Amino acid sequence: MKNKYVILILQLFFSSCFILNAQENDSSSIFKMPIQLDAFVIKTGFDLNTFIKKFKSDTTFYKSFKSMHLVPFISKNDIKVFNKHGNIIATYSSKNQQLIINGCRVGEITNEKISGDFYKNNSDYRYYTASLYDYLFFTHEPVCNQNDIIAGNNEKKGKGQLERSKYELKQLIFNPGSRIDGIPLLGNKASIFDDDEIIKYDLKIAVDTIDNSECFVFKITPKKEFKNKVIYNELITWFDKKDFSILARNYSLSYHTLIYDFDVSMKVRLKKIDKKLFPVKIIYDGNWHILTKKRESVKFEISIEY
Repeated sequence: MKNKYVILILQLFFSSCFILNAQENDSSSIFKMPIQLDAFVIKTGFDLNTFIKKFKSDTTFYKSFKSMHLVPFISKNDIKVFNKHGNIIATYSSKNQQLIINGCRVGEITNEKISGDFYKNNSDYRYYTASLYDYLFFTHEPVCNQNDIIAGNNEKKGKGQLERSKYELKQLIFNPGSRIDGIPLLGNKASIFDDDEIIKYDLKIAVDTIDNSECFVFKITPKKEFKNKVIYNELITWFDKKDFSILARNYSLSYHTLIYDFDVSMKVRLKKIDKKLFPVKIIYDGNWHILTKKRESVKFEISIEY
């Protein structure tokens, strides 16, 4: 049961980076609180209702990760594990080359460097974050018949706890912002856009530039009086002004109870290549603990070239 909580907590965080649409309701219903617009946004003749609709219906972010499965790339991987004093106790670095052969993606890992107790004696990962990293980014056997179609995608649940957990993670990607069942004491705090949660946050839209692209920046941060009562410390998304595709996202979550606590953050950067979006850099910094289990503090960075 404790392992299930570990899986669910990490799923809660990793799925949050793929927030696509919060609710199926009318576009104005989830944003009853005022949204602050800076002067530059107002000068652009910004249409708030259109922006909200695009924010809710966006599929560009998740599609970019699925598109990774269709093209060759080389990734540089760096993982560091820390003890409770902040000292490094294990590391992993490598290069991962993905090839597309006869319509199937094949992975090849080279330049591996490992230190500390990164693996167990049976060569399994000692740290769950490393196992999830492997699941998200490595391919150990050929995978065929891949696509980056979002609409109508309906994947089947596999057998076993790990396969069920992977399935739940994918479903959270498709239907994020909803209540997360199975994690005690969390309640509906993950449902950030619910009426009783959104009132705890400040919302702001500004203009910024990232990688020479002008963007609208949608920033969600907790109000001062609710700072220790919510799980999102920040959620910032950069939308390309030309087509509202997502070019970057920063987010941070934390929550503390007597049974568990977590404090995690991530930065994701995307790039347009031949008019398609692909993730090019992901930086993760996570510290979490489950009662009766050792605290896990891991940082990782992946850089991807296509």
